[in-house]
Amino acid sequence: MKQNKIVLLFLAIGLLITGAGCKKYLYVNQNVNDPVKVPVSTLLTGCELAIGRSLSMGNGNAGGLSGGLSVYMHQQSTREQADAYGMLSNDFDIETAWPALYASIADLDRMIIQATAETRFVYAGIGKILKAYAFSQMVDVWGDIPFSEYNSFKNGVKQPKFDDDATIYPKLFTLLDEGITAINNPAVNASVPGNDDLIYRGNRARWIKAANTIKLKLYTQVRKVQNVTPQVTALLASPSTLISAAADMFIVPCGPLGATDDRNVAFTEYFATQRTQHVSPWFYEIMRGYNPNINTGVVDPRIPYYIYNQLRANVPSGSGATEYRDGAFISIYFGSVGTNRDRSQQNSISLFGIYPIGGRYDDGLGGTAVTSSGTGAAPYRLITYADRLYLEAELINTGVIAGDAKAVFSAAMSASMAQVDYVIATYVKPTQTVSTLGAQTAYINSILALYDAGSTAKKLEYIMTQKWLSSVGSSVDQYTDYRRTGYPVLFSPRNPAMAPGGFVQPPVNGNPFQIPQLAVPVQQGTDFPLSLPWSQIESALNGNAPAPKTPGTYKVFWMP
Repeated sequence: MKQNKIVLLFLAIGLLITGAGCKKYLYVNQNVNDPVKVPVSTLLTGCELAIGRSLSMGNGNAGGLSGGLSVYMHQQSTREQADAYGMLSNDFDIETAWPALYASIADLDRMIIQATAETRFVYAGIGKILKAYAFSQMVDVWGDIPFSEYNSFKNGVKQPKFDDDATIYPKLFTLLDEGITAINNPAVNASVPGNDDLIYRGNRARWIKAANTIKLKLYTQVRKVQNVTPQVTALLASPSTLISAAADMFIVPCGPLGATDDRNVAFTEYFATQRTQHVSPWFYEIMRGYNPNINTGVVDPRIPYYIYNQLRANVPSGSGATEYRDGAFISIYFGSVGTNRDRSQQNSISLFGIYPIGGRYDDGLGGTAVTSSGTGAAPYRLITYADRLYLEAELINTGVIAGDAKAVFSAAMSASMAQVDYVIATYVKPTQTVSTLGAQTAYINSILALYDAGSTAKKLEYIMTQKWLSSVGSSVDQYTDYRRTGYPVLFSPRNPAMAPGGFVQPPVNGNPFQIPQLAVPVQQGTDFPLSLPWSQIESALNGNAPAPKTPGTYKVFWMP
């Protein structure tokens, strides 16, 4: 991901001359050229795909924001820029997602105007909901962004101003309400979405549920800076108007390899010539019950669905010494400066598996990850039913609303388990035999016992940690949740309890081929970023862009 000024110059030129279309990236948040009229059905499909990809966990210029943010949220570890919070303003995660999201929003505007004129009101309503969601994700990640002038090229605005982030959120609620109104318009539509709507196949009721659940999420995110009790109480009073089942989930499907390769972008690790994205030891240890402060002693049943090990437990690594090994699991530490950090583990490192990215289910037999190891058809999960329940549990725990937080938390964990089976059966459709996860009552009861023994703050930590585990592969909201709540607790090389003397000790008994396991030196030179840097290309070409921010101190408005 390392870039230089020459690469950025060519990329900037490429963005400036790119034509219209959701899959293409253009600068100044507006296409200079008036495109030929594109059917609203085509615009809808393209924008849904582009928004999903922009938020995905893929890497390099093919991926999205979750690529780097999954490292920040300690679900991935890498040797690249995001390691030790090193993401820069010229990182491809940013330079891909920023123009792609603005291109999508510009095309959504085109779709809304065109659909309204053509009496295709459902298309217009969906466009407004998607526009509100895309803008909300941008505000949550960057703070101030171009909003009021972003699509005003025809009005002579070539360099849009950056709006204060606190002024944008109220307009997003208005957009969501307008979207619901348009979908409910009783007038006869010239046509309505069907298979061109990848998310809900034109199901109006589910789009309204998604809009209301987006509102619930946004209200929860601002709960520390405004009183949202009336709004969330009203929303939760009608649960049937919210996402309330796995089939209601707000997700962008991906497909298997075909004439057009629309597999989950993060699945590229399975056929990469140089695999660089490791599953984080911190994430793995919490799932294994190794962490002394959270979920201690409780083994997560989702491990073989989340993580694929290329090795078997008692097989040596083909590349010799490893930095972190526990049985078949092989990885590297966040912030590592150890001697084995850069050792090639192409056919040894553990990868994300069947549920997060459509990879392989871990049956314990090992085997080099190749394209045929999975279908790659895991969807981009934007908001799931479990997410919606975790939001409700958080609101009860923090006193925003009344209710039984434990009961809702238990239901959220059950939904998290159930959606693993649902996603695999409905979308991934593996060719290998995969056992059913099921409800996993014993795991849930063990977590609830730990929850019962905790303080109010500790209970919130359990809620947010389970939400973090559930949302693997979709890290944008994880990043927002952490900055809002301080949970889940993340690994820090600066924390003497986690890395005494700047060293971390891998499990000695987990690596029969290197005993005693050497302690690994870790460093963190940069503060945790409270927001991401603005696009360097935007900053270079937009005269109204603010001065570069200091990500370690720049707060989004909903942070107290």
